[in-house]
Amino acid sequence: MASSLEKTLVNDPRPVTAAASDAGRTAVTILAAISFCHLLNDMMQSLLPALYPMLKSSYHLTFGQVGLLTFTFQFTASLLQPLVGAMADRSPRPYSLAAGMGFTLVGLVLLAFAGSFALLLFAAGLIGTGSSVFHPESSRVARMASGGRHGMAQSVFQVGGNFGTSAGPLLAAFIVLPYGQSSVAWFSCIALLGMFVLFHVGHWYKAHGISRLKAAARTATAAVPRRQVIVVMTVLLALIFSKYVYLSSITSYYTFYLIDHFHVSVRSAQLHLFLFLASAAVGGFIGGPLGDRLGAKYIIWGSILGVLPFTLLLPYANLFWTAVLTIPIGLILSSAFPAIVVYAQDLMPGRTGTVAGLFFGLAFGMGSVGAAVLGKLADDIGIERIYHICAFLPFIGLLAAFLPNIHKTHAAGATLAASES
Repeated sequence: MASSLEKTLVNDPRPVTAAASDAGRTAVTILAAISFCHLLNDMMQSLLPALYPMLKSSYHLTFGQVGLLTFTFQFTASLLQPLVGAMADRSPRPYSLAAGMGFTLVGLVLLAFAGSFALLLFAAGLIGTGSSVFHPESSRVARMASGGRHGMAQSVFQVGGNFGTSAGPLLAAFIVLPYGQSSVAWFSCIALLGMFVLFHVGHWYKAHGISRLKAAARTATAAVPRRQVIVVMTVLLALIFSKYVYLSSITSYYTFYLIDHFHVSVRSAQLHLFLFLASAAVGGFIGGPLGDRLGAKYIIWGSILGVLPFTLLLPYANLFWTAVLTIPIGLILSSAFPAIVVYAQDLMPGRTGTVAGLFFGLAFGMGSVGAAVLGKLADDIGIERIYHICAFLPFIGLLAAFLPNIHKTHAAGATLAASES
């Protein structure tokens, strides 16, 4: 597999100068490679929240300390990602993807053998730093390889991460829980595999991807007047807040809710969390292609506001219906993110890394703040009340009415790319 991958990524017979004319072709192999690495990256990172019940018991943590772990992980990612994206726009660094995976590797080893809460926080920070390097640059690679099908490319990239995240509870349930915290070190082998693949993706990035992105930027035009960009970005940030604070309530505290409210086992709670995360993975894959076809605005609108009936019902459901309701919540809510990223990148052509870093960073940042606040609230008012409060967050989706419709411009570009390929 390694030799064939290297042959595809490195020994491409087409010259670098042909990249502009080749920009209309979708680089399927590169999309598959970057999605696969996104799966590995987010699978390793999802181990941390999946370990929360074990860590809470072993280290006698409060919900507030659990929230602080999430805050440390997500804040390091959110703080650095916009900076990494902006630096990549000015000076591309093709091999930074592999370097970012190295931070995750070190964080995993430290997490496996941490002997104190302080070391757990440090491990969480290293894992977050790895994410801050990986996400904006890999999102740029997805756009480079898209051939004009930006929504599709972002969804392919995103679905790898979503499935990786959904695998975390399964890994915790069937590997980490039986074999203990030290078994997390085994996953450093996955990080090494990711570094190997990303090193070869870096070869393609350097030889072909940069020229593709520059050629696309020369022909791109902003979909709305520049003076409106700030207003539109503010609306998008509010929607990101709604989406990721609610997601944080699930990823950080759903297992505790199930254990406390329904008295299920830790393994059963992890399997219920996997059901939600797998649904979110499917939703992330659907959102981008639908945005290419229907317009990103309508996917954003339908995704965030459309989940409201299900979030309102969730706190009153029994165990069976709780599991059932989390499926449409995951499907609908997660379809928004690829559309939001593509929509913002179309608003700010030539700044794909900055936009990717901003929105991936804010996604982590909103989640970190949400996790910390929700953890403190859970200590004060109880874990069950959290879901009564968070149920109303999707009302913020009404702000999508203020987004201009840029589907015609985006759809025209996608159609042109399809005809050229």
